[in-house]
Amino acid sequence: MKYRVTLMHGNRGGEGKYSFDGPDDLLSSTPVRVMRRFMDSIEAKNGIGHIDYEINAAMKNKEHEIVTIIGEIQFEGDNAQPFMCMIAHD
Repeated sequence: MKYRVTLMHGNRGGEGKYSFDGPDDLLSSTPVRVMRRFMDSIEAKNGIGHIDYEINAAMKNKEHEIVTIIGEIQFEGDNAQPFMCMIAHD
């Protein structure tokens, strides 16, 4: 199944739209596991290696099947940028 992602973070000054494949029941997993699956797909697809991130809040809207994650992405050095990520069925 395809999933769509909107990722916003301060380092890029806007939002990115992504998609990835996952199992049909992915959104029944915890929000942290859903985010991990997305980040694993980005790392593999773009060949950029591991992306460090910290999750400060994770929630799931069961009615609309949307996972929302808020946290910080660690870029090179001490450059950490806040982000918000929303993941849903495509």
